[in-house]
Amino acid sequence: MALSKAARAVVKAITKLRPGNIQDSYQQQRVAEDASAKLIIADPRCRIDETFATAPDGYRVPLKVFTPLDIDFSFRAGLHVNEDHKGTILYFHGGGWANGDVDFYTDSCMRTAIKLERRVVAVDYRRSPENRFPQAPEDCYEVARQLFAGTLIEDVQPEHIVLMGDSAGGNLAAVVSLMARERGEFAPHTQVLLYPLTYNDHSPDTIFPSVMENGEDYLLTREDVEGYIGLYLRGPEDRTDPHFAPLLAESLADMPRTLVISAEYCPLRDEGEAYAARIEADGGDVECYRMLDGVHGYFLYPTVLSLVRDTYRIIQHFLDGTPLEEEGKPRWLALLGTD
Repeated sequence: MALSKAARAVVKAITKLRPGNIQDSYQQQRVAEDASAKLIIADPRCRIDETFATAPDGYRVPLKVFTPLDIDFSFRAGLHVNEDHKGTILYFHGGGWANGDVDFYTDSCMRTAIKLERRVVAVDYRRSPENRFPQAPEDCYEVARQLFAGTLIEDVQPEHIVLMGDSAGGNLAAVVSLMARERGEFAPHTQVLLYPLTYNDHSPDTIFPSVMENGEDYLLTREDVEGYIGLYLRGPEDRTDPHFAPLLAESLADMPRTLVISAEYCPLRDEGEAYAARIEADGGDVECYRMLDGVHGYFLYPTVLSLVRDTYRIIQHFLDGTPLEEEGKPRWLALLGTD
């Protein structure tokens, strides 16, 4: 499968127009994301509330809660609005640990809440470089601990909590699952990881071909990945910490039931798929799909794109067992744990 020549040219041109050094341009990107967030229009099918979780150091981690609503109207009974959800998604946003926030992700979180029929709790963890590793995973872990304990939102059922994240957020979801196994304070049942970073080497000598094959002309470059890592970690010693690179964990046994979705033209494709394969090898329950023609970050694109719609279909299939049937030419590769 391959992008058309025209699409490839457009993606390459956009990539070349982006600032070349993440460590110098992440603040400009924050400004652009803040401006974009102000243009988001609320969806009446989703209620948005704001709250916080208090971290051990006293910091209040901001949260946004997106609750899907069942809206019913009749001339006799009038308008009735009820909460309507099957569970709770704890969402960790992407952005290389330095960019992205819950405001920028508001549209995606509203859409996810409505389409997956689940309440979404989005975490505004402390970002780098102002707060370097391991602050982000510790913030995410503490929010998860409180959510599972029932002290954050009272009506949450722990068995119906899903850890979910994209890119750096997928990394954080995987790391929270590792931390939960190690600390024993709660046990996540399910995680959904979209094109996650799981490994520590994105140099030309990396073991994963996708880093070089897709690391130049497909929006997220290899240099971007290394730039974000440079902003995130305190020093070289952090690169070998499984709480940064979960693929380095000695064992991935006893991980939650896991869905990994990679993108064909993403430099992180191979390491996400390798993470899924490790879970399977260590006896875990895992499914893995590669979205054909996908580039890194595509999940934030409008749902008019079949790529985004199909991703939601795969997640619905994984969470709820809804039928997953392809129509026309294949748009994904089912790699692991599928019928």
